[in-house]
Amino acid sequence: MKAKGKKESKHRILIIGASGFLGGAIYKELCSYFKTFGTYNVSNKSFEKNKHFLQYNIEEDDICEILDIVKPTVIISAIRGNFSKQVLVHQHIAEYVFSHKIKLLFLSSANVFDGYSKYPSYEEDKTYSNSIYGHFKIKIENILLRLPKKQVAILRLPMVFGTQSPRIQEILENIKIIEPIEIFPSLIMNVTTDSKVTQQIHYLINRNKSGVFHLGSNDLVHHDDFIKEIIQFFKLENKAIYKRVYTTNDDRYLAVLPKTNKLPKHLQIKSEDIISDLKT
Repeated sequence: MKAKGKKESKHRILIIGASGFLGGAIYKELCSYFKTFGTYNVSNKSFEKNKHFLQYNIEEDDICEILDIVKPTVIISAIRGNFSKQVLVHQHIAEYVFSHKIKLLFLSSANVFDGYSKYPSYEEDKTYSNSIYGHFKIKIENILLRLPKKQVAILRLPMVFGTQSPRIQEILENIKIIEPIEIFPSLIMNVTTDSKVTQQIHYLINRNKSGVFHLGSNDLVHHDDFIKEIIQFFKLENKAIYKRVYTTNDDRYLAVLPKTNKLPKHLQIKSEDIISDLKT
């Protein structure tokens, strides 16, 4: 085990967007094993005293300055913010990754397939989106896919849950202030948790994996059933008010299932595990 630990510590990892929900979870997972650095938004003062965190404003700052300071061997992009700025930032990151021969892991989304509704999507399927969010994720994916294959891992995520996840916090807040919770009865999706995603990322770094990965549960759930199950877990079903949203009369899929790049069994997840995960 010690030899493995020494091997891991060789990396210098930069998480762009480490003050966000997922970025923060990734930092906590990796910081004990690697020299791990992160960027934080100027509005979040809690990171000021942490010497491994660098302030970064996507609207104003040059990402190249941070890259030159940290000199990462692995970059993890978990940043949010202005879409057009993100595209520009990833162009600069891609140039840096190519010229320094390092690795980039990009957190993408199931929304790169939201233009397809008849079936779930797999790693090698052609991306197609009807949403602004999906379009911009595709744009960044296409920039990164021009890089040498060994230097990039594109991680497509479905809806991410977890005790501190914005989605669950919003559900609990809506119940508290007696606001309806939107549910989509015709939406079939897969799901995951922040803890599982961080374990998967750790594995991908350790094994130096590259390519496209779909990091969602192996099974599918209806959005309304799953949200109700979460609310039942918190024993709040009697207080919840639902607003049913029908975007189509037929079932529609928004799911990223693994087929060609499956991870080991202990890193796979089922939707029922997510409810269990809330207990921990």
